[in-house]
Amino acid sequence: MEKEDKKFFMAKAITLAKENVQSVHGGPFGAVVVKDGEIVGVGRNRVTVDNDPTAHAEIIAIRDAAQKLGTFDLSGCQIYSSCEPCPMCLGAIYWARFDKLYYAATKDDAAKADFDDSFIYKEFALPKEERSILSVQMMRESAVKVFDEWIKTENKIPY
Repeated sequence: MEKEDKKFFMAKAITLAKENVQSVHGGPFGAVVVKDGEIVGVGRNRVTVDNDPTAHAEIIAIRDAAQKLGTFDLSGCQIYSSCEPCPMCLGAIYWARFDKLYYAATKDDAAKADFDDSFIYKEFALPKEERSILSVQMMRESAVKVFDEWIKTENKIPY
């Protein structure tokens, strides 16, 4: 892929973010998924429009690409994001198996615009009992039986 192509794809992600701000349809974030030099997924932040805290631009673009390509495995793809992904989106990018992530603005730039994820990173580092959201484990034995059944299943699709 040529350097100019990379700039084109990043410009598209940034344009999506800008259009979102101008249309008041969500936050200032945009993302595109690229495979073999073609855009196969597009996403704009839709958190407030859809009342969905997971509707970040990267998640929307991943869903769009996976649907269009008919696969949950986005190996061979790259994702271009107008901003460094939050912890949720970064996790999704890893789960989707992207080859490469490109981003424009940093998480510090986002924090200056009141999109500060630093508290999440701090929470991850704390022991579970010290986090602001209490985590309570229960019914482990019942849940482990479901994993045991999965392990024995012969016609499963591993991911």
